[in-house]
Amino acid sequence: MDWDKLKIFHAVASAGSFTKAAYSLNLSQSAISRQIQSLENDLKSQLFIRHARGLSLTENGDYLFNTAHEVISKLKDVETVLSEHKDKPSGKLTVTTVVSFGTTWLTPRIQEFMTLNPEIEVELIFDDKELDLSTRQADIGIWMRRPKQLNYIQRKLIDINYHIYGSTKYLEQYGYPKNVSELNKHKFISYGKGTPSPVFNPIWALKIGMKENKKRKPVMKVNSVYGLLLAVQSGVGLAALPDYITVNVPNIVKILPEVEGPKTQAHFVYPESLKNVARVQAFRKFLYSKVSEWKF
Repeated sequence: MDWDKLKIFHAVASAGSFTKAAYSLNLSQSAISRQIQSLENDLKSQLFIRHARGLSLTENGDYLFNTAHEVISKLKDVETVLSEHKDKPSGKLTVTTVVSFGTTWLTPRIQEFMTLNPEIEVELIFDDKELDLSTRQADIGIWMRRPKQLNYIQRKLIDINYHIYGSTKYLEQYGYPKNVSELNKHKFISYGKGTPSPVFNPIWALKIGMKENKKRKPVMKVNSVYGLLLAVQSGVGLAALPDYITVNVPNIVKILPEVEGPKTQAHFVYPESLKNVARVQAFRKFLYSKVSEWKF
């Protein structure tokens, strides 16, 4: 079996479409399609069912994917062990987290880490979808929920607090609510559909102060926490935001500071196979030193 074809098959199955796989592999869709067709001919078995929404695996395809996934994970572990220099942090380190946390909090601090560890090459991947750490789509995940995978090392990083925010422009026009009942007079922006939502209980602000479990109808939905911030800043309406994303943002005001949303936790996550890797430990030490200086 051709190893290159198997890697392409694994990427397509993980992505669920030729388009997404082409982007991640930096190949054309036609080249990927030819490789998949060739692999199916080699195995004399159909691996995918094509439909309007994308691709789904056949029973044989699912069996091959699980096997390929295990092989790729093991090879990544071997690669890590053979390339790791235990005495000094070095090599490539890929970190993934949600877009909002990555752009507003993590990125501004990376330069300091790189100065302290000049032999580590850092790659940041911001995606509200959790990447597969077992196949080393990333080495470290900073996730807004506790991972379900048992083979991941996970540790609480921070508590994240939520409040309702509005822009000075909006509040000058519509007034400052003095209590939760006055929230009914205001426009709200809510988190929209996401996979998965990086926000826990995203509609809490729509329900607060309402009777019989009813909720306000939002005037707008955005499937990005950072997009919510920009919508609030532009004066569209009020929205529930994590406190960390509003720090040093001009023209943003916390509404009813005593009204808090559900507190959530961010987790520092990495595969068991990387627990003794120097660059991972260096980043963990650095990150925890930074969050200890910050109130979320």
